[in-house]
Amino acid sequence: MIFDKTGTLTLGRPEPINVAQLTRQERSIILALARASRHPLSIALAATLQRQGVVAAVVDDLVERPGVGVRGTCDGCPVALERPSGATAWAGLASEFISGSRRTLLTFADAMRPDAVATTAQLRTMGLEPIIASGDRPQALYDIAIATDMLATGRMTPQAKLAMIERLKAQGHRVLMVGDGLNDGPALAAGHVSLAPSSASDASQLAADAVFLGDSLAPVAIALRTARRTLAVVRQNFALAVGYNVLAVPLAIAGMVTPLVAALAMSGSSIIVVANALRLRSAAT
Repeated sequence: MIFDKTGTLTLGRPEPINVAQLTRQERSIILALARASRHPLSIALAATLQRQGVVAAVVDDLVERPGVGVRGTCDGCPVALERPSGATAWAGLASEFISGSRRTLLTFADAMRPDAVATTAQLRTMGLEPIIASGDRPQALYDIAIATDMLATGRMTPQAKLAMIERLKAQGHRVLMVGDGLNDGPALAAGHVSLAPSSASDASQLAADAVFLGDSLAPVAIALRTARRTLAVVRQNFALAVGYNVLAVPLAIAGMVTPLVAALAMSGSSIIVVANALRLRSAAT
């Protein structure tokens, strides 16, 4: 079982931690930069600053470079909101505000889904081995990997995730992929089965076999448990149907079954099969 991290094992709602340490002017410039980007951290940053009543500064020549950040000029001074680099590249979930020669690290927290640890533990008891495959830097995966006791691989591109799934398939594994981002679409489509949270991108929801609701990760384990119980009931019903025919058909051929007995036997077998299937009503609990 392969999990994406941000938005899958976490809630996907990053919150900036240290914006209160910024000056009013810095927050105004950051808001203008954040508004010009569609990166999740920029969106979270803009939402927080707007809630605080910050008014965006006038920033000219705004240009966003995917995977790098957004740049512009304010009163002739170059400003930017970019991925941390150099001495601050170790940071997990963070962005770097650059104003002239001044650099300020903006850190974020993205809470783990409340039952992620319990759910991954349940998956292990079910015979599955959950791992993390994320595009985030390895440093950003450390805490959640330790908490969930999962092997984690960072800096995974969509192609790398796809290659991982194909490699596991070649080794004879059946892969369940759980992801939410636009870049998880190929991996979700490649897995034997795939799940996506309701907060996932439209592309990921379309690529997934099922979508689970709410902040809880428990539906992943519930879906697997229900699927296994359903398959067991299907096999039982096949066995009941075969057993009925093995007993009833020879008796009918021998003329030992009256029409009334045949009708009752046929109805009885259908009732047994349906009653057995109705046991699945509690499968999701």
